[in-house]
Amino acid sequence: MGHAPGKSASIRKLTLLLTSFLAVLALAACSSAPSSGGSPSSQPPATQPPATQPPATQPPATGAPSPVDAVSGRFVMSYAALISLWVNPSTGNDSATGASADQALRSVSEAWRRVPASTTLTQGYRILLQPGTYSAALLPNYMEYRWGTSQAPVIIQAAQGRGTARLTGDLNVFSTRHLYLIDLEIDRSGDTFHCEQCSYVLIRNSRLWGGTGAHETIKVNQSDHIYIEDSDIGGAEDNAIDFVAVHVGHIRGNKIHDAIDWCAYAKGGSSAITVDGNEIYNCGTGGFTAGQGTGFEFMQSPWLQYEAYGIAVTNNVIHDTEGAGLGVNGGYNVLIAYNTLFRIGSRSHAVEFVHGSRGCDGDTATCAAHRSAGGWGTTDAGGQYIPNKHVTFANNVIYNPAPFVTAWQHFAVAGPTTPPAGSGAPSTAKADDDLRIFGNVIWNGGSAMSMGFGEGCADSNPTCSESQVLTANAVNTLEPRLADPLHGVWTPSLGSGLQTRFAQAIPVWSWADAPAGVPMVAAPSFATDRSGRARVSAGHPGAYEPQ
Repeated sequence: MGHAPGKSASIRKLTLLLTSFLAVLALAACSSAPSSGGSPSSQPPATQPPATQPPATQPPATGAPSPVDAVSGRFVMSYAALISLWVNPSTGNDSATGASADQALRSVSEAWRRVPASTTLTQGYRILLQPGTYSAALLPNYMEYRWGTSQAPVIIQAAQGRGTARLTGDLNVFSTRHLYLIDLEIDRSGDTFHCEQCSYVLIRNSRLWGGTGAHETIKVNQSDHIYIEDSDIGGAEDNAIDFVAVHVGHIRGNKIHDAIDWCAYAKGGSSAITVDGNEIYNCGTGGFTAGQGTGFEFMQSPWLQYEAYGIAVTNNVIHDTEGAGLGVNGGYNVLIAYNTLFRIGSRSHAVEFVHGSRGCDGDTATCAAHRSAGGWGTTDAGGQYIPNKHVTFANNVIYNPAPFVTAWQHFAVAGPTTPPAGSGAPSTAKADDDLRIFGNVIWNGGSAMSMGFGEGCADSNPTCSESQVLTANAVNTLEPRLADPLHGVWTPSLGSGLQTRFAQAIPVWSWADAPAGVPMVAAPSFATDRSGRARVSAGHPGAYEPQ
C-alpha cells in the first residue's frame, strides 16, 4: 500500500530506513549456512512467486524445430556444461558443497534449493542421486519456478543407473521448464508425479509405481512439450497417465498398466500428442482414449471445443483390458493405426467412438469466459455431448482367441445427441462424423457377434455404415495368430493370416474445418513398426510386421 498524501518527509525517511534494516536482516538469514547435521533442521521456505511472469506455456510458432529425433523418436537432450549436485541419502550432508560424490548433499530438497528460482537459467544443473532410498523427508515435494532452457536444463538422475535411486515420496512440480527425470524409481502408495504449467518435461527410463494409493500415477495439466519414454508406469485407482490440456509431446516405448479406470488418456483439449510403441495392459475401463471429459475451466484457449486434437495412436500393444482397448471420446483429427489388441473388452466392447463430456466444476466465471471465447460448454454440470470429427481407425489387429470374447460387440459407436442450449456445440453432435474404419483384422467371437452399429454408423452414414466396414475390414474371416502373446511375443506367427494381409494407405489430416485459432498438427509417421522394422509401402496390419 502507498503512503497517504500529506505524510511528512521525515516520516518517509524513517520508513525507508526501517525497510532497509529489515531487508538486510532477511538477506543475512537467506545467506546463512544450512544445518551442519545430516539433514536440514527444517524444510526451506516455499519459493516466492516471481516478480515477472514466467515464460508462457504455449506451443512454439509453426515451423519451430522439433526436439524429437526423427529416427529414434526420442527427445533429444542437447545442452552446455552443467553444474553437478551430488546427493547421497546415507552419508551426505546438506552443509557440503555437493560438487562431487565425496561431498554429496543428503537431501534432494537441498539440491533443488540450490537451483536458482524465478529466473531463466544461463547454466544448467544435474542432480545426481547416489544409490539408496530417498524418503519423503528428503524430497522437496513441491517444486516450482525453475526455468531451464534447452542449453541449461535441470536434470535429476540416478547416478548409477535405473533402479538404484528409489524415491518413496512424490514430486509435485509447478511452473518449471526443461526438467528431465532420468533413471529414477518413484515407489509409493500414492500419486508419484504431478506437473502443472510446465514446459519441456522429460521422464525417461524410469519406474513410477503408485501402489494402491494413487489417484493418478502421473498427472500433467496445462502444460506443453511433455515426453514420457521407455518407462514403467502403473498402480492407480483412476489412471496411470492423465494428460489434461497438454500440447505437444509423446508417450513412447513405455509399459502402462494396472489402473482401475483407463490406463491413460489425453483430454481437456490436449493436442499434438503421439502415443507410440507402448505396452498398455491390465486396466479396467480401457487402454487408451483420445479425449474423455473435462471441467470447462481447466481448458486453454484456443483448444476450447473438442477434448483432443491431432492425436496419433500407433504401434502399441494393448492387452487384458476389461473395457475397450482403445477409444475416442470427443476428438478431432485422431488417428488410431497399426496397433495390436489382444484379449480386450471382456466386460463390454473392443473399441469405442463416443462423445466426450463437458461440465463446469465450480469456476463459473472462467467457464463463462471460455464460452464467450467460442468454446463449447456451459456454467453448469453439463453432460456428454462433445462430438468426434475426422477419426480414422485403420490397419489394427483385434485378436480375442477363443474362448475369450468381448461381452457385447466389436465396437461402441454413439448416435447423435443434442447438446445443452447455449453450449455452442453443434446442434446435432455426432460421434461418427467422418469416422473411417478400414484395413483392420478383427477376430472376436463368431459371425453372431454384433458390430455395435445402429444409431452410430447407421446405414446412411457415408463413411462407416456396417456394409462399408464389413467390406473394408477382415471381420472374423482371418485369424491373426501371434507367435507367443502369453509370453510377450506379439509378432505374427508363421502361417498367421497376417503374413499375407496388407494394410491400406492412410490419408493425411485436413485442418480446413478446425475451430478458429487451433494450430495445425503435422501428419504422423508410421514408416516403421514397433520394433523399428521398416514398413514396405503401407505394410501389414498390427504393431509388428511379419518376420
